[in-house]
Amino acid sequence: RFSGTFIGNADSTSPPPAATSPPALAATLPAVPTIPVVPTIVGVPSTVAEGVLNPNEVKPPASGTRKARVLYDYEAADSTELALLADEMITVYSLPGMDPDWLIGERGNQKGKVPVTYLELLS
Repeated sequence: RFSGTFIGNADSTSPPPAATSPPALAATLPAVPTIPVVPTIVGVPSTVAEGVLNPNEVKPPASGTRKARVLYDYEAADSTELALLADEMITVYSLPGMDPDWLIGERGNQKGKVPVTYLELLS
């Protein structure tokens, strides 16, 4: 049990101690040049590895293509994506290093990225 009496410094009118900032480390360290690193994946066009997809450069893998039924309409956000209509059938596949939430979709001679959540993968 705690007693009802609290002893504290009620007369304290002094300001809190001033915050001191740490010394600037950047001023004491020598400048080191940096070299940009661009990841590449053998056999995949550099535009895919960099996250930019040019559908004309992408070739489907020899195996690993699947059929998919589109669940919802999808409007392409840019020229790298494929617009979808609900209930249509498309061929899909993935590429090494590609975001797992997206696949490459093909419909006839049209090709582009499609979101996995809009698809029902078959076979």
